Amino acid sequence: MKALVVAGVLAVVLAGCSSNSAAQQPGPGVVQQSPTPVIPSTVGGTVPVPPATLPTAKPTDAAVPPEVPEQATAPPPANAGPLTARNLPAPEKLGAGWKTYTDPGGAEAGFIGNNTWTRRRDPHQASYEALPSGCAGQPVNGSLPVPAYALTGSYRTADALPATALLLRFSNSNQAAAYYAGYQARMNACDTGGDLSAKQLWVDTTAAAAVRAYAGAESYVDVSVVHGSTVALLATTSTKPDQQADWARTVVPALEAGMG
Repeated sequence: MKALVVAGVLAVVLAGCSSNSAAQQPGPGVVQQSPTPVIPSTVGGTVPVPPATLPTAKPTDAAVPPEVPEQATAPPPANAGPLTARNLPAPEKLGAGWKTYTDPGGAEAGFIGNNTWTRRRDPHQASYEALPSGCAGQPVNGSLPVPAYALTGSYRTADALPATALLLRFSNSNQAAAYYAGYQARMNACDTGGDLSAKQLWVDTTAAAAVRAYAGAESYVDVSVVHGSTVALLATTSTKPDQQADWARTVVPALEAGMG
């Protein structure tokens, strides 16, 4: 799956999109149909998701791939620790005609649907998959903190295109700032011509917007925000991503409102 960390909103959640690079998305991270940033979608069964029992050594580096997930037989919870649907933007705050979307999950999606629009993610897997991969630019090295909790929400835009929001809650604001800085460094280093190309739309101190374009797939807008101990990644598929700079600025307050 090329996504989203849409998924993770953006898979993306960040997820992903329909590229093996976008497996790091959820988000904003979904994304076959049109690629879903951060979070992909299909139908259910017993599918691979993060294991209920974590490895004996607690993961400490979000830049390192997580353990291969076990097979799951139950859907993930709708909440992640203190993070609930109330921490994610209401769809009308993201744009006229936006709606929440109950993702059915499935084998390709990597999770079993839970009959709601939010789901808990494994923090290590979500934070790793949200990072850009497959870029033509020079890779950025260095470890990144692993969040304590990760929650993703699925949406559909007014044009019925997939979008995802991913919240990463860290133990403290220093860890959140370190992850956000590492995320931005990797996005800035992502050049054009590889499996993934990234183009910055604008950058502020605590928020940024970019366009991610996967080879042979649709592009999507990536909005990233850090506030306190939380990083939010919103990813939405767009037919005109280069024209979404102003829209990206309007959704920052909606993301910050639920970040604590």
